[in-house]
Amino acid sequence: MPTSIRRGGRPASAAVSAIGLRKSYGDKTVLDGIDLRIPAGSVFALLGPNGAGKTTAVKILSTLIKADAGDLHVGGHDLAADPQAVRATIGVTGQFSAVDGLITGEENMLLMADLHHLSKKEGRRVAAELLERFDLTEAAGKPASTYSGGMKRRLDIAMTLIGSPRIIFLDEPTTGLDPRSRHTMWQIIRGLVSGGVTVFLTTQYLEEADELADRIAVLHDGGIAAEGSAEELKRLVPGGHVRLRFADPAAYQSAALALSGSARDDEALALQLPSDGTQRALRSILDRLDAVGIEADELTVHTPGLDDVFFALTDKTDVPNQSDEHAGFGPSHQSGPSRQAKENAR
Repeated sequence: MPTSIRRGGRPASAAVSAIGLRKSYGDKTVLDGIDLRIPAGSVFALLGPNGAGKTTAVKILSTLIKADAGDLHVGGHDLAADPQAVRATIGVTGQFSAVDGLITGEENMLLMADLHHLSKKEGRRVAAELLERFDLTEAAGKPASTYSGGMKRRLDIAMTLIGSPRIIFLDEPTTGLDPRSRHTMWQIIRGLVSGGVTVFLTTQYLEEADELADRIAVLHDGGIAAEGSAEELKRLVPGGHVRLRFADPAAYQSAALALSGSARDDEALALQLPSDGTQRALRSILDRLDAVGIEADELTVHTPGLDDVFFALTDKTDVPNQSDEHAGFGPSHQSGPSRQAKENAR
């Protein structure tokens, strides 16, 4: 069963909703009845190994291919009953750039404006505004083939925004970009969301999901293995701990007695206790110290990273590549997590 973590409070309206989404290619089931609910004005990141079905999910929800089953709504429209209304609501930036390198950046933008049936005057106005917004005005008259990878990606997203979509699907938007271009792309995505746009993001960079996403889902073996905020997911796997350091040796010894079961570092006068990093867990530790009148000089909370979550949930199982997914998920580790870690994550 997938782990589902929901925040309290009144739920926001769903920009994307999928119940029982299924898709198979021959005898290979890629999506086995997954459920998704993405609030409007948020960033949702879908993670998973190669071939897990991330791009398949994007293609279905953006009307490029049909699902085998599922109750699917995008932008308030039934995907099966009114795909044209869905297309009018969304924008899609795929793994491969839609930029035509034989024409200029401005001509790429005007071509998209024509496809959206904008008048020539309106098309030129919108194109100019977006080129300026994405810092492409100076390069607008140059062939797109001369652009750097980051410039092409910015132009790609600018072209996606011609139709003022309220929901944007970004399928691995920063693959192959250098760190500076990647950070620029993150700023662009944050800017879109601050303007009320909903972003559905697939990525092979765990750091990217950690930086951008309000909620993250890990796709594995056709289902959602876990879903939640980055911090919520990090608390699913073991390895979190609190480290307390003391300047006074006597206080250190007293704290070690009060916090029985803690790991000692006598040289550093430090204690380490397993913890999920929650406020309740920290309060419990501090209350035990307060009871004996001891105060730590330093307190540090350590939580597992998203890479720990990913490997714990997927257990490094090799998934055969589908034709629509080919890029690696990131650096391999020398050894995977224990079976107990996987069970704790589930």
